[in-house]
Amino acid sequence: MSSPIVETARAARLASVSLQSVTNDQKNEALLKIKQVLSERREEIFKANEQDKKIAEDLVKQGKLSSSLFKRLDVCQGDKFDTILSGVSDITHLPDPTKKVTMATKLDDGLELYRLTVPVGVLLTIFEARPEVVVNISCLALKSGNAVILKGGKEATHTNAALARVIQDALASLPASNGIPKEAVQIVETRQDISALLDLDRYIDLVVPRGSNSLVKYIQNNTRIPVLGHADGICSVYLDKEADIQKAVKIAVDSKTNYTAACNAAETLLVNQSLLHNSEFTKVALGLLEAGVTLKCESDVLDFLMQASSIPEEYKQSKLEKATEEDFFTEFLDLIIAVKSVADVDAAVVHINEHGSKHTDCIVTENKETADYFMTRVDAAGCYWNASTRFADGFRYGFGAEVGVSTNKTHARGPVGLEGLVIYKYKLFGNGEGAGDYGSGKKQYKHEAIEPAQYKL
Repeated sequence: MSSPIVETARAARLASVSLQSVTNDQKNEALLKIKQVLSERREEIFKANEQDKKIAEDLVKQGKLSSSLFKRLDVCQGDKFDTILSGVSDITHLPDPTKKVTMATKLDDGLELYRLTVPVGVLLTIFEARPEVVVNISCLALKSGNAVILKGGKEATHTNAALARVIQDALASLPASNGIPKEAVQIVETRQDISALLDLDRYIDLVVPRGSNSLVKYIQNNTRIPVLGHADGICSVYLDKEADIQKAVKIAVDSKTNYTAACNAAETLLVNQSLLHNSEFTKVALGLLEAGVTLKCESDVLDFLMQASSIPEEYKQSKLEKATEEDFFTEFLDLIIAVKSVADVDAAVVHINEHGSKHTDCIVTENKETADYFMTRVDAAGCYWNASTRFADGFRYGFGAEVGVSTNKTHARGPVGLEGLVIYKYKLFGNGEGAGDYGSGKKQYKHEAIEPAQYKL
């Protein structure tokens, strides 16, 4: 049975078919047109953003919206809008991720098999708070040849709608020869729309949620469509017995405090037991405490810090607390970190694999073999040696704008750029051959590697 939301999904599917054959030049033409029209209609977008901010301000006063979410709403402040525009230009400079030959095999003379990257098809992106996601995801989708349906949080309804309207108008103004229909980018507004779309696996190929733990888990539990994302960001930093303490202080503080609301912020600090037998670990603890972090410590760590003369009494009374087991499964997203001692690197690996969320984990050590052991055995999308967990980000990886972060083990993992929005298909070129022509006493397969450049289409 047809409905407006089914028609939206069907239109997206038809747009995705058209997008399969557009060229990189046509994609870039569309992106530059989007940038141009966004710039020309800046005031319209700002006016919509002011409406959202006014409503959100009242919600913050009522305690119904966090101040951190409110800050993410603002696209008018400073040079933020210009940064959004330059991000569109940046995407045009990225290589086209489609039509790349990743395998080429001669099955027999005149029978050649190629594996090529192709767009996923139709994306459903559900996100909270950040209106710039409308622009980022739309442009990444178009660059990778995908159609996209967007659903933002109600706190940014006016801004999201304005941005999507401008993008659609930009696409509609392209010459007919471009080949990208305006239905390649669409937006829906209600929660009911989302519930309906999550059932439309006939039209939608991939759901990309960006938001809270509860949002992602809801989506994962309520759709048959593959979900690209992560529910938790429980990242750990392990301080090995051979850690350089100066590096440890910097990495621990940066991982926790650079941006506490990010999914790549550290939530757990694991400390080799040997570091509790001298004053070195107190330097790390003090660095965190002076940065405003509350340490929720297991009993041996808590006892050690309470007895340490270098830890001011005010911190002992206000920022050192006893940890519970639940704390090591918690994504605090705040100036709080759970601290535990472990016997060795193997115990650190076991703890992370049992308590972590497969996002990003770090070891601080000067021992290469220990680092290799940790990075090989920790089951996470990102394993770092002597570097802050905050580097787990598409922009920092050089992917341009980021689709999101995935802890999946299929298709894409970690910070996801354009390559996470393509899949592959096999194309076989023959000359009238049948499978029955091959076998015992018949023709035999050659299975020879050939040059990908031989692919002509």
